[in-house]
Amino acid sequence: MKKIKLAIAGLGNCASSLIQGIEYYKHVDEKSCIGLMHYEINGYKAGDMEIVAAFDIDARKVGLDVTKAIFALPNCTKVFYPDIPLKGVEVKMGPVLDGVASHMMNYPDDKRFVVADAKPCNVTRELEYSGADILINYLPVGSEQASRLYAQSALDAGAGFVNCMPVFIASNPEWIKRFEERGLPIVGDDIKSQMGATIVHRTLAQLFKDRACALERTYQLNVGGNTDFLNMLNRERLKSKKISKTEAVQSIFENPIDDDNIHIGPSDYVPWQKDNKICFLRMEGRIFGDVPMNLELRLSVEDSPNSGGSAIDAIRVCKLGMDRKISGPLLAISAYTMKHPPVQYPDEIAKEMVERFIRGDSRQKGHMESMR
Repeated sequence: MKKIKLAIAGLGNCASSLIQGIEYYKHVDEKSCIGLMHYEINGYKAGDMEIVAAFDIDARKVGLDVTKAIFALPNCTKVFYPDIPLKGVEVKMGPVLDGVASHMMNYPDDKRFVVADAKPCNVTRELEYSGADILINYLPVGSEQASRLYAQSALDAGAGFVNCMPVFIASNPEWIKRFEERGLPIVGDDIKSQMGATIVHRTLAQLFKDRACALERTYQLNVGGNTDFLNMLNRERLKSKKISKTEAVQSIFENPIDDDNIHIGPSDYVPWQKDNKICFLRMEGRIFGDVPMNLELRLSVEDSPNSGGSAIDAIRVCKLGMDRKISGPLLAISAYTMKHPPVQYPDEIAKEMVERFIRGDSRQKGHMESMR
């Protein structure tokens, strides 16, 4: 049986949903499988992932078995598969660096981060010892230095990297060169949910374009009650997130919307919403005869499970890239599952590119050459 040895940086709500999902899909057959691009990808099923290493900085998680840590505070996502056996994998203390915003220390225990009084481990050594194939990055938004440390550790340990955070690594030429030279694949940046605000906004923007409707103004306002939204109350940590989400929509158009007429980004923190995310979307445009129209949409979804399927697909395709000895960013799966990939493609084209990649009919090298 083929296995994917997975290491996780950041055991927040997204990691909780991912690990629950890995166990859940062990007990689901192909006919009743929903939420994944494919039940099986070249022999890899969702349940074939084995957690071999995990890193966090919270005192309520460090030192615990990873199975217990994903249900510890301040995690608040929906528990849809609670009966997860112990993994025998201890959560190691990771480097803090810029992983914790100062204001996150000033809230009640069920909401704030509590930094463990422990010495950070050597991440590279832990990855090597565990034999991890892939390291997935789930650090908080704004963790620029910490994310780069984990990316470098993956390089040093010979592991592929799936960057689910809006820190530009897979889309950065310098990092692209590093992963190419090391002979390792990377998928990124900034995970795109299965049915989230970004993919819905992109789809509607494409509809405006396809139906010859001029989109003049649009906003996307998101509110939630998890630690991600609490963390993003510090607007300084939002720069790359706003760039990532905005470019994902702007890339649909040959002539981007003026900056004054587009606003996309997290808006506020509402504690009682917990991991439920609500998106308020408005689009204003003109149709035939220069007649004005507008569209308003409200989307409500459990935030962390919403990205779980995208993460599982990204991990499996990343491992497939490793098996085929493909290095550098995997453009197809990055465009399909991430908001800020190295190259933006329309979603339907990205999906077909992924299908071709899985079948082995990939033009990955040509795409990389065109980037340069």
